[in-house]
Amino acid sequence: MHNWLFSLFLLVLSISLPAQSVSSLEKKLKSTKDDKLRMELFYQLGNAYLGKDNKKASENAGKAQSLAATYKNPSLGARAAYVGGSAHYHRKAYGAATSRYKQCITFAKSAKDVEYGLKCYAKLETIEKDKKKNYRAAYNYAAEAKKFLQSMLGSSSGGSTSTTRPSSGVSSQEVKELNRKIDALEQEKVSLLRDIRELEAGRDQWMSDQDKLTEKQRKLLREERAQAEKTISEKELELASVEERREAAEARVKRKEKQLSKLSDEDKVKTMMLQEAELEIQAAELKATQEANKNNIYKLLSAFGLAIGILFYLRFRANRKAKRALEEKNKEVEAERQRSDELLLNILPANIAQELKNKGKAEAQKYFNSTVLFSDFKNFTRLSEKLTPEQLVEELDYCFKGFDFIISQYETIEKIKTIGDAYMCAAGLTAREIVPNDIVKAALEMQEFLEDYKKEKMAKGEPYFEARIGIHTGPVVAGVVGVNKFAYDIWGDTVNIASRMEQNCEVGMVNISESTYRQVKYNFNCIPRGRIAAKNKGEIEMYYVRSAN
Repeated sequence: MHNWLFSLFLLVLSISLPAQSVSSLEKKLKSTKDDKLRMELFYQLGNAYLGKDNKKASENAGKAQSLAATYKNPSLGARAAYVGGSAHYHRKAYGAATSRYKQCITFAKSAKDVEYGLKCYAKLETIEKDKKKNYRAAYNYAAEAKKFLQSMLGSSSGGSTSTTRPSSGVSSQEVKELNRKIDALEQEKVSLLRDIRELEAGRDQWMSDQDKLTEKQRKLLREERAQAEKTISEKELELASVEERREAAEARVKRKEKQLSKLSDEDKVKTMMLQEAELEIQAAELKATQEANKNNIYKLLSAFGLAIGILFYLRFRANRKAKRALEEKNKEVEAERQRSDELLLNILPANIAQELKNKGKAEAQKYFNSTVLFSDFKNFTRLSEKLTPEQLVEELDYCFKGFDFIISQYETIEKIKTIGDAYMCAAGLTAREIVPNDIVKAALEMQEFLEDYKKEKMAKGEPYFEARIGIHTGPVVAGVVGVNKFAYDIWGDTVNIASRMEQNCEVGMVNISESTYRQVKYNFNCIPRGRIAAKNKGEIEMYYVRSAN
């Protein structure tokens, strides 16, 4: 129990403290003898060196990982192994990276850390697919990731009451136009998926045709070989016949020699001369026949070899052309798949989009320490009367794009939705406990962004927007609702209280609840406001956030 509390303290400390320099971390490492604190410092050093000196990043992350295994801290072990794997990945040492990512998965399973487990599976899939071109192994890692996610989250369930805000200042015609654009995106996504299926079917048909062509080439090669073997056999028979005639001639010579032995010396000489002349004629004829047969065989073998060479060359060209065509088809399929995934990721968080693709639905998840941010513009209805619909939408688009950019700098924050002039986002929608430092920083940056924009508008004599921002921390339920035009949303009393924080906030300020204040009070300069009455919630303790410490 003590080790668990100490590990939790280190995790909160690493998230809540601002980033420290490498030199200060190394100085602290030299001065401390506490192995558990050294474990956290090794991890922070590995993270700091990542992308700058990947060798040192790997060494420090490995030391943190070793200490995490010794002190049974699987959560930090998973993060350290992930940093070590990323360092090896940057160095293109993909074998070592694969080993670290697998160790990260082992730690993540022990810690029930869904986020780092899925990150490591994604990295392993990328290494096999993009670096090693081993698509089967990449598919297997994707399947393992799915099983891992199901084992980690399969038992989650729950429900709550949703809270919505009415939109104001936007005409029904503009709402219809936005809905029409969303429908067009949905239709384009369906079309892209259909095109991908057609391309895959075309690729399968092409591969079938290639197999048939290869079979025809093999059949033609077998026929050519059989014909050549038949011709060679015929020539061998001819050679055998010539050999038989030579043996018969030698037999005749032996008979003549016996006859000569009975003749006189003079007759023997004449007979021998005649026989020698006859033998010379026969030998010449035999040699001519053998040479002709050899030449015919050489010509036949040369023709056969040439035919085989031509067939192999044609097959090589066909295979090369087929390979290029298949690569082009695969590139087209991959491009269309990526485009479809990008469209889906514009609507849903990455883990929810992956779950929808794998299972066709997404289970609702309950998170016990999530932080919800609401922002709303002051006198939005009055200002909208001074602007044309086009100008109004343009102003809202500019402000909300600025908000989107700010929260995109923090990986712990997820945008939920916009409702009229209200903007809603949340942090802590993961299995890991998240301290709400990032979302409070983002709120202060939003107000700074609007203040700068206000100064530009005032200099031009144009109307401007001012916002109230409220933040509350507590449990929420998150999930996907609907079948067509589905949307990712969160529900719970935490959402209601965050809305009350915004309603009871002054323009240009960030108003937080007591539950949020308790987690961030050491990192921000906060001013207590006392207990303030909130609609349907009674009196709530509230605080203004002035700046970061």
